Amino acid sequence: MATPPPFLNSNNPNPLTQASSRLPEDTVIYSIYPDNPLSQDALQSLHLQILNAVSPFTTSYIWQHEPFTLSIALHPFPHLKGHLRFGDNLNDEWFTVFLLFRVSVAFPSVSIQVHDSDGEFLLIEAAYHLPRWLNPENSQNRAFIRRGKLHIIPQSALPNPTLTESLNFLIENEQAAVAPDSVQYVIQNRIAGYPEKAKLNTHSVRVRVPVSVARVFKHAPSLISLAVEGFYDRDMDSMKHAAKMERFLKGRKGGEEEMVTVTVKMSRAMYAQLMQQRFQAPKCYPMPAKKGDLEAELGMKIACGLEMMYQEKKKEGEEGKGSGWKKYKESLEKSGYFKGLVPGSNEYTRLMENAEEYYKNSSLFSKTREMLNAPVRQIDEILSLPYSADEFKNEDAPPSDDDSWLYSGEDELNSALQDRQKEIELYELKREKKKSKEQKDTGASSSLKGEDFDLSELVKTMQGFMHKMSSYEGAEVQNDRDPKEVELDVERFMKDVESVMKYQGDENVTRDMDDDGGSSDMDFAADESEDGSDMSDHEDGEDSFMHSYSDVMNNELKSTTLKKSFVHANEQTSVKNEGTSNATEDMDEEFSPVDVDVNLVKNLLDSFACQQGLPGPTSNLLGLMGVNLPKDDNKGK
Repeated sequence: MATPPPFLNSNNPNPLTQASSRLPEDTVIYSIYPDNPLSQDALQSLHLQILNAVSPFTTSYIWQHEPFTLSIALHPFPHLKGHLRFGDNLNDEWFTVFLLFRVSVAFPSVSIQVHDSDGEFLLIEAAYHLPRWLNPENSQNRAFIRRGKLHIIPQSALPNPTLTESLNFLIENEQAAVAPDSVQYVIQNRIAGYPEKAKLNTHSVRVRVPVSVARVFKHAPSLISLAVEGFYDRDMDSMKHAAKMERFLKGRKGGEEEMVTVTVKMSRAMYAQLMQQRFQAPKCYPMPAKKGDLEAELGMKIACGLEMMYQEKKKEGEEGKGSGWKKYKESLEKSGYFKGLVPGSNEYTRLMENAEEYYKNSSLFSKTREMLNAPVRQIDEILSLPYSADEFKNEDAPPSDDDSWLYSGEDELNSALQDRQKEIELYELKREKKKSKEQKDTGASSSLKGEDFDLSELVKTMQGFMHKMSSYEGAEVQNDRDPKEVELDVERFMKDVESVMKYQGDENVTRDMDDDGGSSDMDFAADESEDGSDMSDHEDGEDSFMHSYSDVMNNELKSTTLKKSFVHANEQTSVKNEGTSNATEDMDEEFSPVDVDVNLVKNLLDSFACQQGLPGPTSNLLGLMGVNLPKDDNKGK
């Protein structure tokens, strides 16, 4: 299986994701940083200029949950920021990216950051074209939109950049940070077609709704997003509001409510959410006797969703809690405010009441209440003036748009999969070319097969592997491994071995003295060492140690059968010169040297044969070096 790029092969969360953990998962977050520090008045002016620049593209666009907005932020320094929840509609996210690129072109003296709950989603989109060093762990403060292009701060310039360092680097060395053309192409291809593509994402549908609902959408068509959200995210509590329909059916007289047919615009994602969920109409809602009336069914879902949204927002607005209260309560729990008390206990209730009282007196309560009351207040203002069904009777409601796209998305999906497959194939081709180049550098030839396979190449490849990819510290490991997992002080280890061998040598010398009644050079040397004489010489001491180590090792191995498991350097000579048996015996007696290269090839081939064509350690090791041993075609013959 192909190894995916680091941005598609990491389980480590991106720091940006952690920083945005309080926001819903389907949220895109963006920040706009001016090159030069601006006063608050200048920042407000820039704020209005940017909103005016994007308004021609956003005026008629229907957002899934919330529109593109910007606000002024002063930390860590003055800049503009915003976020929007795109939900099931990814078009909202990429339309936002398109807007940010347009802003970067219209305002060349700003740098823009954008990410979502997945992290740097622009880098994820271009994962097959990124440099291999770039991964989610080191991507923080590296990706920026500037002058209509994506910029990536190089690792060589800033190994661990802070936000300030990255912004300064972009100002001073902008060209050095421009992402490769292949990365630019992927991103530009993703936002190609906007803003026209945004219009294609709109779906007009004719529905039959209560006149109060029709009037709301006539004056505030953007509220359709909240109505669909209220329907799609309903729960048992909100369903109680739909069962009564107090706000949008309260004008009902004589058991009948005026119903009108109008055309409502929504996104394709909203239309799919309405169509794909079955919902039983409340008993109080007037439905036609004829079943299967799609206009009436969709109208009922929209009207019920609007009712549920209205009542829930009104309730939350009166309490002033909403998501702001949830965040405030979570912060109290993390700080230990409730002291581990059981919810519902007297002390816990007292602390909760104190927290609620403090929250209601805070500015956060006022802001939250105002935000939650905004759609409620807007609806109340629209319905406060007299209205009737007559204003809609003379209006021509065009037929619904063709919704075949809802059931024929297979071609679009296959096209997207084919584009992604082409990216994968191109990525693999680049990896193969790089692999071939590395094989040439190490002298390996993976194309040799059968009788043309040169075993000497295997020896050269292994030697190259040992020299290039390993040292006394061990072989190189993957980047995701902890290099400090095993530590070895080589100098300390060698000193310990030397002291053990010296002790072993002293024992042998003492034993010789007891047997022969005399002393030896080793004994003399040891005595001089104790007196602090010439044994301190580094080179003489090192040679002495190596000779001692070799002698002891040979003596230990002479009495074993280990020597029979290796091919020795004199084996072929002894075979050819059969009459020199005495010399051979002398050589064996001295434990003749091992032919390292021949033993290497022999052991690798034996191990490879034991795998019987299956994956194993030998084939994995040789594959890492770019060597493919030929299969044994004579096996079994």
